[in-house]
Amino acid sequence: MIARLKGIVWETGPGCVVIDVGGVGYEVKAPEPVLAQIGGPANPADLYIRQVFREDDASLYGFVTEGQRDLFDMLRDVKGCGARISLAILSTLGVESALAAIASQDAKMVARTKGVGPKLAERIIVELKEKAQELALGVKVTPGGSDSKASKEGPDELTQALMALGYRRGEIEAIADQAKTEGEEVQDQVLAALKLLA
Repeated sequence: MIARLKGIVWETGPGCVVIDVGGVGYEVKAPEPVLAQIGGPANPADLYIRQVFREDDASLYGFVTEGQRDLFDMLRDVKGCGARISLAILSTLGVESALAAIASQDAKMVARTKGVGPKLAERIIVELKEKAQELALGVKVTPGGSDSKASKEGPDELTQALMALGYRRGEIEAIADQAKTEGEEVQDQVLAALKLLA
């Protein structure tokens, strides 16, 4: 099972990229925001991978962060939402907007994706709301455990959660300050921040 690929972008195509790892090219499907982030040929690429097997196919799906891969896995677990639709949701909404829509129970936002009707959108919300909120808080993706007593120089809990989703500290500090005015609970602050970033 392939879990990670680190190499050089060989070529790109619609919805996919070929990563050259030691002379071997791996075709990896990825959400559009991920493809935009890693760029074109000759750029370095370091992706978390989910390998999906079907009767007639074995495909690789790539993500910049473990949190993105976790959300992809969560979506695939919903009945009627396989790898293709899960990838479409992340491509249409962006990883962070998809997470925010699920966590805030915005079924209309989820249903913007081609192939996702109102019933499937509601099913995704019902089944994944709590998991999405946990993922937004960095429960599964924040390295080193949860230490609530961060140093004065280190990022606070809200910033850590957003960084775990792939944001850089410099681009989220102002947003984090604004989000903190939306509620006292970190969970509410994360949801507010994701909406602002979306």
